[in-house]
Formats: sequence, structure tokens, C-alpha cells
Amino acid sequence: MRKIILIAVTVCLFWAGSSAVSASAEDKTPPITQVNVQVLGPQRLGPLPPVIAPPGNPPSSLKIHLGKELYFDPRLSADGTVSCASCHDPALGWSDEGPTSKGIRGQLGGRRAPPVSNAAYSPLQFWDGRSPSLEDQAKGPIQNPIEMGNTHQAMIQTVDKISGYVEEFRAVFGEGPITVDQVADAIAAFERTVVTTDSRFDRYARGDHQALTPLEKQGLEVFNGKGHCTSCHWGPYFSDGRFHNIGVPAKDPKKPDTGRYAITKNPRDMGAFKTPTVRDAARRAPYLHDGSENTLESLIDFYNLGGGKDPNLDPLMLPLGLTKLEKKALVAFIKALDSLNPEVANVKPIAPDELHK
Repeated sequence: MRKIILIAVTVCLFWAGSSAVSASAEDKTPPITQVNVQVLGPQRLGPLPPVIAPPGNPPSSLKIHLGKELYFDPRLSADGTVSCASCHDPALGWSDEGPTSKGIRGQLGGRRAPPVSNAAYSPLQFWDGRSPSLEDQAKGPIQNPIEMGNTHQAMIQTVDKISGYVEEFRAVFGEGPITVDQVADAIAAFERTVVTTDSRFDRYARGDHQALTPLEKQGLEVFNGKGHCTSCHWGPYFSDGRFHNIGVPAKDPKKPDTGRYAITKNPRDMGAFKTPTVRDAARRAPYLHDGSENTLESLIDFYNLGGGKDPNLDPLMLPLGLTKLEKKALVAFIKALDSLNPEVANVKPIAPDELHK
């Protein structure tokens, strides 16, 4: 019984307030009751729950397979060179090499590709949250001039000329013309299967006390406590799904990325970006929305300083005073969040010669 109580306390999330608190005050902070992250606030860290598909896009094995084919097919782009997987590569933590993503004709975007893995748990998509669903998100890159550089109409005309796709779409969606919504629904259905429900942390949280090393357990304590990581990286998803300005310096001060502000026009959102999940973070360096931190170590150093200088800096960003050992432990714990799911960690791209002709 004491072990059960200990593990519950260890993985429990503690909310970090907007001002600094003493260590003794932190110790007395009661655990936050587990609630729905999209409704109220903090959840305890733990394994991910099952994915819930929207009523309008129920999954099926045929739809998921179709979505996977479309995900890996570069013919959805204008010049046949860029697929969804080009920027969201399973071998690179479902992101890319960065620091920012490359589209057709070698064009570079201004932001790093966010991971597809576990995106099903995010209430909003993209770094600025401009899409309300995976279905809506899947439509964006196709017609983005820097990414896939196509139009929806031209993309459908391409797909409609591939007999294998025509047959599959008919089997999944029934008779009728292929539509952009059907393409997006299929891709989203596949992406909802990319979930990391098994890591050494998950095994530890389920009761396997040997799943984490002593250093990783210390890192979990830092993550929950002194590191204030759970101020934003809470719950099974290890993200609050919200938007924060952490003071990332603009690469071009004359043309700063305004982040969430571009969507809401709320001055409080200036320079704020969505909290990324920490799951599989060790597999997808570099970090931050612009890929400006090359390693986990440098990223933690950035947070340890309290972020960067910005007039709209989130009040949750505070100097942490972490020791070398605490930073080392934190890195070790983050690596313990790497997925052990073979169907996620070892997904192989569909080779061009295996795609429909």
C-alpha cells in the first residue's frame, strides 16, 4: 500500500503559480484533482487514454490504410516531391531534421514541423492553433505555397486519375466523386493511430517501479517540482494545449513571428506558441517553434535562465536555479518518454513503387 501511495504522489502534478514560491511552500501545495484538460486545467501525469474520433469521421481499417497511403504519397504536392511524411517523418520523431521545415523547390518555412505523434490529443493544431481538428489541419499544407504548393482542385484531379485510389475511396466512402474532405478524413484517421501509449515512464506509472532508473526518477521529481515543467507540460499528453510566450528571440527582429496573436489579435497572445508534447522529444531535435535550440541540454539551459527577454514573457517563465545534476536528471527523464510502441516508433514509409499507379 505504501508503494502505491508513493507512486501516486510521485506522478501527481503540482501547479506552478505565476510568481516564485519557496521550496517549503511547494512542498505544502496539495495535488491538483484530475480534470479534463480541455475544460479546466491541470491533469496528473500518466499514460494516455484511448483516442476519441469525432462522430463525423469514424475510423475503419480501410480508411486508416487509405490515410496512410495518402500520408506517404508525394503526388499530393504540386511537383510530386513532398508528402506529409516529408516534414513529419516517423524516423525523426514524426517531425523533420529542421531547424525549420522544407517544402517544394527547397523552400524553407519559418517554423519547425510539429510532431504528428499524439496530435490526436491536442485540442488545436499548428503552432498558432489555427486549425480546430486533424481533419482541418490536413487540408492546410496541400495548398500552402511553401509546403506542398498545390491547390485542392489540382490535388483531387491527380488522385482521381489513379485507379487504385479511385477504387479505395469508393470502398471507404461509397459512390461519388473524391473530395478534399475525404482526403483529409482518411489522413486524419491514420494520424489518430500514431499514439505513444508505451514508454518506460508509462510502465512506471502503471506500477513497474523498476522501469525508471534512479536518475530518471530524480528527473521526474525535477519535472514535477523545481523545474516547473508541469506548469505547461501536464497530463498524459505532457502539454496543456495552450499558448505561451517563452521569450524565444526573433531571428529577424524587423519581422518577428507573432504566433498566436496572428489568429486571435489579442495583444496577450503576441509571440505565444502552443506547448509541444514532451513525449518522444528526445527523438526530434532541434527544439522550439523555430528550431533554435539544438539539444535537450541547451533547451533546459534556456528554461533554467527563465526563458528569453520579451515584454510579453509569460509570467510562468522563472529562473529555476537547477544544478548540473538536476539538469542531467531532467534530460534522462525526458528520454524515458520515448515510445516503445513498435507500430509508432518503427513505422516504415510506403515506398514509391508500392503506391497506387
